Amino acid sequence: MHNRSYLSYYADMPSSTTFGRLSAIAEEQWGLVTRRQAERAGVSPATMTRLASNGMLDRVAHGVYRLAGAPRADHTELRAAWLQLAPEIPAWDRTPGRGVASHRSAAALYGIGHLPADRHEFTLPVRRQSRRTDVRLHVDRLTEAEWITLRGMPVTRPSRIAADLVGEREDPEAIAQVVADAIRAGHDYPRTFASSLAPHAGLLGFRREDGLATLRWLLDLVGDPDTPRWLAEASGTEIGGQQP
Repeated sequence: MHNRSYLSYYADMPSSTTFGRLSAIAEEQWGLVTRRQAERAGVSPATMTRLASNGMLDRVAHGVYRLAGAPRADHTELRAAWLQLAPEIPAWDRTPGRGVASHRSAAALYGIGHLPADRHEFTLPVRRQSRRTDVRLHVDRLTEAEWITLRGMPVTRPSRIAADLVGEREDPEAIAQVVADAIRAGHDYPRTFASSLAPHAGLLGFRREDGLATLRWLLDLVGDPDTPRWLAEASGTEIGGQQP
């Protein structure tokens, strides 16, 4: 995110002052800047329109632009959709209350599972509406333990992703793959998954709050050879009955 290599692209331009303002924002936001952020930095809407027309700004989404010459970040469209949720606030000043990538979008950011991220999903503490048909906003209050910052974006932890996907009645095998991939990559822990899945155990036909049985069933669906060890970790015992 601190890549300054593209700043020299504009060094000799007459509008270097304008681009200096935009670049100061964009270099901390994957090369992206919103129209509202630009206005607060003293760049007029007319100037933004002219720069976009001249190809110096590349429109990524409504009111969100990428500076021409800036490296294209991964998941650019998702990042742009997140910036749209609070277009006047820079990424570095945002709190989770402004939106946390969740559900399928969060899984895609981690690179776990194989559910297509065909919509941009975020969780917010209050109800909001989006005009975009490819954006889905979920309402819930996340605890500090349920999200992290991943490559500059707030994102729910894999254990919370799995619980959210169960709540959305996603395909169990797809959820199981998310769980197995996350544990194997060290993104989250078996015991955390068991705890997060416990409130949703009844949805899958298990006894209420039986997160361990739910986790066992999901892992059995993917047949990972490390399942016995992971379940032992989740239950707080090593294989053979020894305490860790």
